[in-house]
Amino acid sequence: MKTIFLLVLFSLAIKNADAQTSYLLKADRVFDGVIMHDQWVVLVSGEQIEAIGPVGKIKVGVSTKIIELKGQTLLPGLIEGHSHVLLHPYNETSWDDQVLKESRVERTVRATSHLQKTLMAGFTTIRDLGTEGAGYDDVGLKQSIEKGLISGPRMLVAGPAIVATGSYGPKSNVTAIKLINGAEEADDQNIVKVVRDQIGHGVDMVKIYADYGWGINDSIQPTFLEEEIRKAVLTAKSSGRGVVAHASSVEGMRRAILAGVETIEHGDNGTLEIFKLMKEKNVAFCPTLAAGDAVLQYKGWKKGTEPEPQRIIEKRASFKLALKAEVTICMGGDVGVFSHGDNAKEMEMMVDYGMKPIDVLRSATSVNADVFHIAKQVGRIKTNLIADLIAVNGNPAENMSAIRQVTMVIKSGKIVKE
Repeated sequence: MKTIFLLVLFSLAIKNADAQTSYLLKADRVFDGVIMHDQWVVLVSGEQIEAIGPVGKIKVGVSTKIIELKGQTLLPGLIEGHSHVLLHPYNETSWDDQVLKESRVERTVRATSHLQKTLMAGFTTIRDLGTEGAGYDDVGLKQSIEKGLISGPRMLVAGPAIVATGSYGPKSNVTAIKLINGAEEADDQNIVKVVRDQIGHGVDMVKIYADYGWGINDSIQPTFLEEEIRKAVLTAKSSGRGVVAHASSVEGMRRAILAGVETIEHGDNGTLEIFKLMKEKNVAFCPTLAAGDAVLQYKGWKKGTEPEPQRIIEKRASFKLALKAEVTICMGGDVGVFSHGDNAKEMEMMVDYGMKPIDVLRSATSVNADVFHIAKQVGRIKTNLIADLIAVNGNPAENMSAIRQVTMVIKSGKIVKE
């Protein structure tokens, strides 16, 4: 009995020692989520950031491990603002075929690989905005990561997006056929019930489609009425959750903004007036530049050798209007339309479209953390926050492509890539 007792004490001592393991990260520069600092260091103890400051100012114990990161930049773990881990690129398999022909098991297996690739690319948190016909499998993936069953970033999940009846796909011209829907339908009569049901299934936020290509000749037209969106917003808000809106048309964006959504996704046809309204109502903008770029390439555009299509020209113009209106801009690429692990493409395109590199870094860290209500946990290198950190070769504030050169990934104080 005494031997068992001693073994238990020894085991607890080892676990406690592991929890208190500390190391000092010494990089050429530290981006804290807001400002770039030269010759600063970061002290990690257990799962948390214990201290940050200039070299020589942080006291460490004799057992603290020193990790030298010569020529590198240390940043908060990046936050992907618009992901679909249960999708893969449409040039591999069309969206319709993924929803209709791939089993839920296959899609989940693919998703575990997508999550691993995303984490290794330096994205330690993702906001996943719709399972596209896979129910609440994103909730299960999130829980599996939290239990340590699979490797991946921490997840904020939306479950199935909510769409107006008849608006979403897949669709068939044979009216007698009932197809799997890529989202959950709702209307004025039941939208409150649908939102509450999603909350009960464990979503972190609610996603609605404020418009879709269901107009004459497949034109983008509004779906929900402003009053319907407002019902969804009030219902979600009563549980402490927000609503995000897919919206590309001016009227769809306007209805969603006035109804109180927290973010607008895509916003391709946004005008200066609409973006000013977003600024006034404190609605953030997730432009998803990389997804539209990828889709046009799938359709035959040879990027780099052919002139930019009109859609790209218009997207560049609308993004500049958003910058002019000083809208809060999130970093989110709609990854899943393009390859998981290639999330940095959105950051590179944000710079190419006119955003300052330092502002893009803020969008992918502190801004996303603030907008997604997780700033008390992650998004900054700050004392007592969770130690989600990455190191990259070079300086992404000078050359955004350096953000791809990930040499180290730390999640909750544990080094998962070195």
